[in-house]
Amino acid sequence: MEAAIRFENVTVRYGDHTALDDFTISIREGEFLTIIGRSGCGKTTALRLINGLLTPDEGHVYVRGTDVADSDLIRLRRSIGYAIQDVGLFPHMTVKENVAYVPSLSGMWNKAEKEEKVRPLLEMVGLDPELMKRYPDELSGGQKQRVGIARALAAGPEILLMDEPFGAVDEITRRSLQTEIKQLQNRLHITIVFVTHDIHEAMMLGDRMLVMDAGHVLQLDEPETVRKNPAAPFVRELLRKESEEEG
Repeated sequence: MEAAIRFENVTVRYGDHTALDDFTISIREGEFLTIIGRSGCGKTTALRLINGLLTPDEGHVYVRGTDVADSDLIRLRRSIGYAIQDVGLFPHMTVKENVAYVPSLSGMWNKAEKEEKVRPLLEMVGLDPELMKRYPDELSGGQKQRVGIARALAAGPEILLMDEPFGAVDEITRRSLQTEIKQLQNRLHITIVFVTHDIHEAMMLGDRMLVMDAGHVLQLDEPETVRKNPAAPFVRELLRKESEEEG
């Protein structure tokens, strides 16, 4: 299967701290890859290299065969959705204007098309289209997250990056969002790279899961393979915690 994203011998440093160290992985086209590890292990750094928000000190990142360093970053970012934990909705814009922001800015949608285009996106993420006239402070946390996902999908991205997108919502909402994002990925067949601290979430959502520590790959396998054959003590510790939580 063709690689949607490749990291080749990537190193990223922040002063004396090495966030990624000779990091090499390949993410398949249409794959749902979850990334898990302790804080500071390099998860978000890896994510931000994909859409050119960060530049590696060494090595190369390729998106659909093109080195990010040689890419038109504006065009690249329009082809990559980005959903984060704090959502980042514009408070002075309605739901409709937030979702339509990138396609409108880039000229993909004209003013008359906004409502027609936003309506199915809201329905896709489980929201009543009547909410499109509301402002972010009139929404619940779960509704805001769904609007953030709809906005990330609005330009029809080939790749969706998600950085702990469900970390700030309650457990019931979180489980609902997890189910919905998996169903969306199955329907849209886009490549999703999903950063999380939650081992249960990583196991449930990922076609494969990447376990990282200190900027290194500890294991990259299907969840069931990770469960049956943990490749490092840290992976076993994560699985022990999952078992305790389920118990």
